[in-house]
Amino acid sequence: MNPANQSPLASMLIPIIIIYAVFYFIIIRPQKNEQKEHKKMINNLKKNDEVVTNSGIHGTIVNVKEKTFALRIDDNAKIEIDKSAIAYLKKKSE
Repeated sequence: MNPANQSPLASMLIPIIIIYAVFYFIIIRPQKNEQKEHKKMINNLKKNDEVVTNSGIHGTIVNVKEKTFALRIDDNAKIEIDKSAIAYLKKKSE
């Protein structure tokens, strides 16, 4: 197509589509994959797993409920937190 015959709408629309595609593959798609992996990790947690919360509290899961975990953070200290507050599962070598 001759550039002189190209409509101004098409010439403005093509860069916008390219920018959206770049954002999708660089930002949106990896974030969705990370959310899926985190949800899978949360669903696979069980009693005696050592975890770290988003606020940096290290603890061991002592009870799994529908929406919460009970964590032992010291010999005589237990707290109950939402499942979404778990940041990651500690590796066994730590």
